[in-house]
Parts: sequence; C-alpha cells; structure tokens
Amino acid sequence: MGLLHPKATFPLSLVFLFLFFLMASAEEEFLEELLLKPLPDRKVLAHFHFQNEAPLAAHSFARHHHLFPKSISQLVKKFHIKTMELSFTQGRWNYERWGGFDPISSHNAKPPGVELWAVFDVPQHQVDASWKNLTHSLSGLFCASINFLESSTSYSAPEWAFQSALGSLRYGTLPREAVCTENLTPWLKLLPCRDKAGLSSLMDRPSIYRSFYHSQRLHLAMPTAASNGSKSGIILEQALTVVLQPDNQKAGIDHVSTKIQPSWSLSSIFGRKISGRCVVAKLSNIYLHVERGPVTQLENLQKKTSKIAANDTGPEDYRRNSVFELSVTPERVHTELEKSSSSLYEYSIKDYKDIEQFDLGLTWKHPVVWSSPHAPLFASRFLMGSGNERGAIAISLKSTEVTEGLAAANNVEERCKLQVNVLQIVPWYVKVYYHTLQLLVDERPQVLTDFVERMRVSPSEDKVSPGVMELVLQFPCEMKSAVLSIEFDKGFLHIDEYPPDANQGFDIPSAIISFPDYHAGLQFLDKSQSKSPLLSKLQERSPVLSYTEVLLVPLTTPDFSMPYNVITITCTVFALYFGSLLNVLRRRVGEEERLLKNKEAKKGVFFRRLLTNVSAKLRGRPSESPLPPPSSSSLFVNSKLIFRVLIVAGIAVAWQYYSQ
Repeated sequence: MGLLHPKATFPLSLVFLFLFFLMASAEEEFLEELLLKPLPDRKVLAHFHFQNEAPLAAHSFARHHHLFPKSISQLVKKFHIKTMELSFTQGRWNYERWGGFDPISSHNAKPPGVELWAVFDVPQHQVDASWKNLTHSLSGLFCASINFLESSTSYSAPEWAFQSALGSLRYGTLPREAVCTENLTPWLKLLPCRDKAGLSSLMDRPSIYRSFYHSQRLHLAMPTAASNGSKSGIILEQALTVVLQPDNQKAGIDHVSTKIQPSWSLSSIFGRKISGRCVVAKLSNIYLHVERGPVTQLENLQKKTSKIAANDTGPEDYRRNSVFELSVTPERVHTELEKSSSSLYEYSIKDYKDIEQFDLGLTWKHPVVWSSPHAPLFASRFLMGSGNERGAIAISLKSTEVTEGLAAANNVEERCKLQVNVLQIVPWYVKVYYHTLQLLVDERPQVLTDFVERMRVSPSEDKVSPGVMELVLQFPCEMKSAVLSIEFDKGFLHIDEYPPDANQGFDIPSAIISFPDYHAGLQFLDKSQSKSPLLSKLQERSPVLSYTEVLLVPLTTPDFSMPYNVITITCTVFALYFGSLLNVLRRRVGEEERLLKNKEAKKGVFFRRLLTNVSAKLRGRPSESPLPPPSSSSLFVNSKLIFRVLIVAGIAVAWQYYSQ
C-alpha cells in the first residue's frame, strides 16, 4: 500500500482540524442578551447578560477551549470551585426609586467596591488555603486589589446568608476598591467576541463610567446532573448592570414640563448602534421590560378602543399606543400571568448587518408616573455617638406597601409573620459588644427573645478575624418600623496598619438583609421551551435581599508628621555631635604635634643652656638667667576640649534614651 503524498495530507489535516473545532463548538455554547428597562426617576436600566457553557470532561481542561475562557476553567480545576461570584460596583443601588422586589435588583444590586464569595469542594482544612490562592489569581486576572482579601481579617464564613456547603464558603468585601476600565477590559476579554461585535459592542467606556450606577458581575457555577448527582458542566455568567440618564435635548421643555419621561434610543444612551450579533453566539436577543405602572395606564387608555391581545397577536398595537411608541416592532411580547402586570418585548438581532443596524428607541407620548415594586422592608444603616472612643451601629427597617398589603389581608385568627435575616460583618478594630444588642419595634423597646428566632455570633479577634453576627428575626406584618442597635469601642492600630488616607476613616462593609419567605420572579404566559438564560433568570424564584450603606468610621489616628520631626531632630543632633567630635579630634592631633615640638625644643634649649653655663664657668663669666616656666595655656586648652567632648556626648546619649 503506497504512502500518501505530502501535498495530499495537508488538505486532510485541515479537514480534521475543522471537524475538531466543529465538535468543540458543538459542545460549548455562548448566549448574549440585553435587557432595557425605563425607571420611574427618568433613568434607563441596561442589563447585559452573557452566558458561556462548557462540558465537564477529563479532556476538557487539558485542551484549548473554543468558546469558554481557558483561564476560568483552570481556576475551577486548580482550586476545586463549586460556586463563585465576583462583582465590581461603583455607586449604590437606589432601592426606593429603582425597586427591590425584582430579579434584577436581587441578583445584580451589589455593594460598592469588590464583593467575592466562593464555595470550594475541598476538605475543611484546605478551604482557607484555596481561598488565599484564589484571591491572588483573581487579582492578577482582573487587575484589582483582590489579593487584600487573603488576610484572615478580611473574610469570614457566614452560614445563613448564603447557601453554604458544610462550612466551605468564604465571603469577603473591599468597600474602598475603585472600579475603572482596568477592571472592565479583562472582564470583556473573557467573551468570545470581546467588545468588537454583538451586544458587547455597545459598551462605550465614557457612557458606562458616567452612569449613576454600574456593576460588573461574574458568576461561576457547576450544576449537578439530576440522574447521578455528578457535575454536568461549567456555566459562566457575566452581567453588566448600568443605570443611565438619557439626553433630553429632543424633548422641548415648553410642553408638559418634566412629567413626560425622556425619549431615548440605543444610539443616544450608548453612542453606538448594533451592527449584528456575535458570530459564535447561539442566541442574541434584546428585551424591553415595561413595568406594571405604565402597562396599567396603557390598559386604562386603550380600554375603550382596543383590548390587549395575547402573545404574538397584533405587534403593531404594542409598537404604537397612547403612552409610548417603539421605533422597532417587537417579534414577541411576553406578558405576566397577573392582571395589570408588566410586559416584556423581545427583539432578535441575528438578521441585522452593518448596512442595516439595529437601534431600538422609545418615545413617550403621555405623562406616566409610577413606582417600582419594593422589598417588604426598607433597610438602612447609620452610626450613632460621637468622639473617637465609642459609638453604635443602628439598622433601621421600615415597612413598604408589601407589608401593608399583607397586614390588611391578614386574618385575625392567623397572625402573619415576616422573617428577616441580617448579616453584619465588622472589622476587628471595631470591638462590638454583642450583649448591648437592643431592638425597638414601632419606637418601643422590646425583649430580644420575643423577636429573635436564631442568633449566631462569632466575636472578632485582634488582627486575626472580623466579627460576624447573623440574626433570624420574626416580625409581625403590621409592624411599621424596627431599629436594631449595638454598641462598640474603637480600637487602636499600629502605625504600619493605617492606610495612606487614614484621616478619611475606615469602612464597615454593607450589611445584608434578606427575606427568605419572599421570592422575586416574573411568571410569563408563554411557556414555550425557550433557551434564553435571561428569561430563565427573570422567572427564577430567588430570595429577595438588599444591601445597606457602607459606614465610614473615624478612628484615632496618630500624628504622622512626628516620625519626620524625630528623624530630623535626631539627625541634627548627630550631625552636631559628630561634627564637634571630628573637630575636637583634629585639634587634638595638632596639640600633640605642638607639644612634641615644644618638648624637642625644650630638650635643645636645655642642652644649649647647659653648654652655655659650662662655657661661662670655664671663662669665668656669670651664667644666664633661666627661661620662664612653660605657660599652662596648653594644659587649659586640652582640658577645655575634653570638657566639650564630654558635654556633646552626654547630650547625644540622653536624647537617644528619652526619644526611645
């Protein structure tokens, strides 16, 4: 059998290579979606959602992935990660205006700075080591200071706030971490098309970083198969949530003033249009979510003329109505099961090219005022007390329309209860006295045992671990307000432990308030088998949670100029000391040389005088008078120099002794 010619093997290798990449791409999936949502305070929410899936096989970690980022798969394999979430946030989510009872706020409303939590599939004694190695890897991957979380004083292991796995969960935050383009660029590099094509091409840096709130989130999960309980694959979710203010240059201020919402489009808020989807994306959709308030007013206005039909019926009615007008006709409309509920308009951009770019716009034609759905309780946190010695932390909970509706519909025989979980983490230098915990319900002091169902406290240890307090509270639904307060003392730090801007204060991370009995989720009428991850997230029953403010605690700071003053004075004294000592030593050498010369001169004078006297006696002449004794000035000079040396040395020794 003859061998193949080398020129014939080259096309054959290309075929095998093409089949290999085709098989790899068939196993991995990438989906991109964008959710747009008008907000009641004349702003627009843009939520980018990217999902990348890869199979979990023995050879999948050894080869180069076709779509899935290799760096993430290496992290999963090296550190045995089961679940991980990392977020970079600038600004704070406004729960009162933007809502807190929807999937977007529950999943993507994050605290300012960096938040990281992970669950490891390793033995208990290896969890801390895996956490420290993971923080260093993520720090280099995202160009951030995540490695500061490696210290045991910066992370904790909560048990009730997250779904932990036998104590293998670690949680840490960096409230003061600044978020910039250096963090967004590595995040975009994990996408197959980066920001060159698809929905990610809308991410214009100036548009994102002039927003009121933006949060980039990375969630890594390894779901288990229902049949045998083994890991079925890796799912990487990347989400970017941005709250933007549309430019209102088109709408004149001379008509109906500010009650009309500003009109906007993709090109006006991002400065760009969509020229097509990412070529490797299996799904590329855009959704416009209109909340319950505008839909209710739309139904009232169109009640006499037309009736809103079901999904996929009359798309032009949805495009043009009495309240707003859309520039592009939606392909599908998803409506919630409840009456007067929200609507979701679906657009697919797979058919749009460079010639015909996609630019969705919304024009308001009627003044609309509404409010977003809120969590059962508004949560806020503040400091009490004054001075740099003591203080107190207070968490305030105020009822909303949700609890008021429950209290009105509550039966007298069955008393309604509202469960609230509180997670509070404080640094070790804030020494909390947990026995001072007090509870006020409707401005009246209450006994803790009447409302606290469970409590877990892990006191802080100096320079070792932070303090953790977890509470499970049961409040009556008719409650109007509640305040939790706890006292603390401010500790002292070593001078090396102060940050460069110590006078600004020290940050206490946000407290997490969750409501496990309430689940944020939208239920649409359309139950078709859609492989949209974003729609699945919107319909997922996730518990409602919210983050409080970050507290800024001023601590007693030393005078950082004192070391400079001490160094300056010490150097001055030593300069005077060594200068005087050197001068004295040099003068002493000169005195010794002069004394030697005087001695030699005296010896010569003595011999000459002796010879003169002998010759005078021999000649019979009188002897000459003796010379006057040597002056004591030289001796006086020597003692004066020695006294000066002793004084300077004594001053230097005393200064060094008292300065220590």
